[in-house]
Amino acid sequence: MKKVLISDSIAQSGIEYLKQKDFDVVLKPNITPEELLAEIGMYDGLIVRSRTKVTSEVIARGEKLKVIGRAGSGLDNIDVTAVKKAGIAVVNAPGANATSVAEHTMALILALFRNLIPVATALKAGRWEKKTYQATELSGKTLGIVGFGHVGSLVAAAAAGFGMKIIVATRTQTMVSLDQLLKKADVITLHVPKSDQTEHLIGAKELALMKKTSYLVNCSRGGVVDEGALVEALQNQQIAGAGLDVFVTEPLPADNPLLKLSNVILTPHVAGQSAEAKERASLAVAQAVVGALTAY
Repeated sequence: MKKVLISDSIAQSGIEYLKQKDFDVVLKPNITPEELLAEIGMYDGLIVRSRTKVTSEVIARGEKLKVIGRAGSGLDNIDVTAVKKAGIAVVNAPGANATSVAEHTMALILALFRNLIPVATALKAGRWEKKTYQATELSGKTLGIVGFGHVGSLVAAAAAGFGMKIIVATRTQTMVSLDQLLKKADVITLHVPKSDQTEHLIGAKELALMKKTSYLVNCSRGGVVDEGALVEALQNQQIAGAGLDVFVTEPLPADNPLLKLSNVILTPHVAGQSAEAKERASLAVAQAVVGALTAY
């Protein structure tokens, strides 16, 4: 019987699927890095989400490992180079949380344009600030989408429903260049994976190209944006504001200057965490892990 360790919390659908296929499933969603190193050698498969870091040392200790599954789309918490050298398969669930991330992206965009957070906060504090904050409509505004995969295409469809004009920049199919997009868009949303090519894709130079009235939204990966440059741009009102779900360091440190800014909305990397997305990702990765292990 093949043994699979699930080291992060995943939805029940994937767990049940593995059990139905007669796999020995071990659930340890709170396993520490030290415990993982000590135990990984007894497993044929490993399933993680974002909490567990699959380092080269973990891979070296995983003498029986044949497959590592990520219940999500990204693989940045897995040392893919070390995995390939070890001949271990890597599977994930691309697109499983696309709807959830796209909806969260639109929620941030709407909240920014409507000044939703400060208005709601003021009312709860007993202030009826009906005339203080001026909302802006999405209709007629230009949305610049950087990256046009599962999520980007869904965001485009949703934004078009609000009457927004859509422009897109990708590495392969580009309507406009990134520089042109930054200059034209009223809001820019990022939907690219984290890689050497996308590290600090948006830095001081790119932020300087944006309109003073424009917003930046990032629900992709933290390292895609130079946080220091963004903080400076927000502090100097070089751009109107930002909505961020991802950060260079997670959890976000208490001394991060982003926490003190009034023109940014921050959420704790929850864009892809709807109940439906968790179920889809869990089942998809379980099916992929079963497929990889039954091939041996």
